Amino acid sequence: MTKASDFVIPFIVVFIMLHGLFKGVDVFSVFLDGAKSGFKIVLGIAPSLIALIVVIEMLKTSGALDIVCSFMAPAARLLGIPEQLTPLTILSPISGSGSLGIYEGILKDYGPDSFIGRVASVMMGSTETTFYTMTVYYGSVSIKKTRHTLPAALCADFTSFILSSRIVRLFFHQ
Repeated sequence: MTKASDFVIPFIVVFIMLHGLFKGVDVFSVFLDGAKSGFKIVLGIAPSLIALIVVIEMLKTSGALDIVCSFMAPAARLLGIPEQLTPLTILSPISGSGSLGIYEGILKDYGPDSFIGRVASVMMGSTETTFYTMTVYYGSVSIKKTRHTLPAALCADFTSFILSSRIVRLFFHQ
């Protein structure tokens, strides 16, 4: 059964083409110029993204992530964050796909309606892949000095980690 939402993208494409036709714009050449520009941006940020992906995989495969998690577990307990979520708190600011994999494992092991599953869900919804986002956005416009972006973003992530656990306790009385 087709829904109205199935026609949104084709409608937008047709609208852009008709609008360009009425305005006398060569839509295809404008599209090609945009594609060339986008490709240049991809080539510009590719080295940073590759480095980020390599570092994440090295952390996971070498066991360094497990060591860091065991080191951070007491601090997590002190802050009210379940220690089972420390891998998620470490990878969430770094990698969306890495944290998504950990999140899926948490839901399989503990269930989505458990306290840990709920806290993980709130964390996933309230944090950002800070390092990835900075790499992509700042790398695309060649900004080298990010000033206060990283400390502010990490403070926001840290606040989200702590409040995730407290909010789930508050709303679900756990």
